Amino acid sequence: MQREYPVKVRWSPYLLDPSIPPEGKPRKPQTADDTPKSHLELMGEARGLTFRRGRMFTPNSHFALEASEFAYDVGQHSDGFHRALFEANFERFENIGDVDVLLGIASKNDIDGGQLRQALLNGDYRDRVDEQIAWARSVGVTGVPTFIFDYKYAIVGAQEYEAFERVMGTLGYGDDSDRSLAGSPGTAEGEDAAAARAAQPPAPPTADSPAASPPDDPDWAI
Repeated sequence: MQREYPVKVRWSPYLLDPSIPPEGKPRKPQTADDTPKSHLELMGEARGLTFRRGRMFTPNSHFALEASEFAYDVGQHSDGFHRALFEANFERFENIGDVDVLLGIASKNDIDGGQLRQALLNGDYRDRVDEQIAWARSVGVTGVPTFIFDYKYAIVGAQEYEAFERVMGTLGYGDDSDRSLAGSPGTAEGEDAAAARAAQPPAPPTADSPAASPPDDPDWAI
């Protein structure tokens, strides 16, 4: 998308399950070897991503989110670092809630391990991560991935690239600039309508939500 549109991507923290303790927790595998592959697994395969089966431990990812914020501040918040975190978590089942594991990933992505260790142990990014998670929940984010465009539209879940093109068209970019998010008549169950529904903005924040404003970072969203 960055090759085709003038967008700046800013990854933001989110905890899908905040009940996971800091040390993580054991879990039972949700699939067997003969379980048919899910839509997400098939989409991942097509893009070179592997969702390994048989996970028996779920880490608490708060430290990983803090490490991502540190990497962003030092100018190394690259796709390579995110890809490395993804592979460690989903392919190798490493504990991305463990500081030493994160330091190993960081060292392979040109991130200073000594400075990162100090930042994690001191909790330098803990509040920032918590504030951004609170803001995401306040605007209706309940699942990952969620992609927010210009604080106006959101794509929720693993969608095809056409859904992203449709949102960019609605924002006035590209060949889809005159296409509506409402979908085509008679395609209520088709891919166009599904992508259109996915491209609706998150639920608005409540009037009394103290976290309704975005974090103090103009690059927070796409």
